[in-house]
Amino acid sequence: MGYRLSLLDQSPAEEGQTPEAALSATLNFAREAERLGYHRLWVSEHHDSDRLAGSSPEVLVAWLLAHTSRLRIGSGGVMLQHYSPYKVAENFHLLAALAPDRVDIGIGKAPGGLPLSTKALQGARAGHNEDFPAQLKQLTHYLTSATEPAGGDSARALPAPAIAPQRFLLGASPESARLAASLGWHFVFAGFINTNEQAMQEAVLTYHEYAAGKGKALISLAAVAAETQHQAAELVAQQHNYRVTLGDKHVTVGTLEQAEAFVRQSAASEHRIEKQTVNVLHGTADHIHQRLTALSQRLNVDEFILHTPLTDVGQRLRSITLLADQRIKENG
Repeated sequence: MGYRLSLLDQSPAEEGQTPEAALSATLNFAREAERLGYHRLWVSEHHDSDRLAGSSPEVLVAWLLAHTSRLRIGSGGVMLQHYSPYKVAENFHLLAALAPDRVDIGIGKAPGGLPLSTKALQGARAGHNEDFPAQLKQLTHYLTSATEPAGGDSARALPAPAIAPQRFLLGASPESARLAASLGWHFVFAGFINTNEQAMQEAVLTYHEYAAGKGKALISLAAVAAETQHQAAELVAQQHNYRVTLGDKHVTVGTLEQAEAFVRQSAASEHRIEKQTVNVLHGTADHIHQRLTALSQRLNVDEFILHTPLTDVGQRLRSITLLADQRIKENG
């Protein structure tokens, strides 16, 4: 199998579970991922959510780095619209100085929460839409210019680590792919959000065209492995998202309650809420690896970041263990 396996964990909380328990499960997940030979593990950013405990990926990344030794750890991703690019660069340069050659910075464009949490995050800037490409360009500058001499034309995001964090833009469109390539970022297609394979193909091939071999494209997918196809199907049968449409804008949330809250907080006069079955790659580990192999060969992708959309801790660990064991078996 000519590809690496990596993981995304969103620190999901089961009903009645404390956030402390959910975060402890993420730490255990990271330790197991390292033991099983996964390449990297990323954590997400979600605000004002009872279901997902990871609201500050930079803090959680630091904790996971301190409790692992080889696994690359990163954000999947920091939602840049809320923050100063300079401060984001400082955070990740500090992390990279603390854990050399183990830190990834993944950047996303989505709000990561409901309108009121977005307003609270942005403070006085709320309602003034930032130009995301301009923000990403600023961030790129701060991440690549820290070694310049003092007294230049802009502030330096120090400390300047000996090995810079690897940079990834998360997206689900050819436009995002072109932006990543133009600024020298790797690109991750968010296939667990946009499950349309045609969109995936267009975005990944666009990145390959514009990056011209100077970066790489990854694909992130929702995946659940079990001992049998039937068991895997049962695990994913109740997985649903809710797509909220407000005019020409769309957002996907995890529950109907969140969808309704998003509409209320937006004060939208017209809206639509659609229940959607989550498209999860599921089955035996062998079946999943066959699908990944086909995607890897068709789209020239050498790494997949797998999201396990289950709240049960044991089921999540069993899924990644089966996938790792199958990889060892096939590689001899």
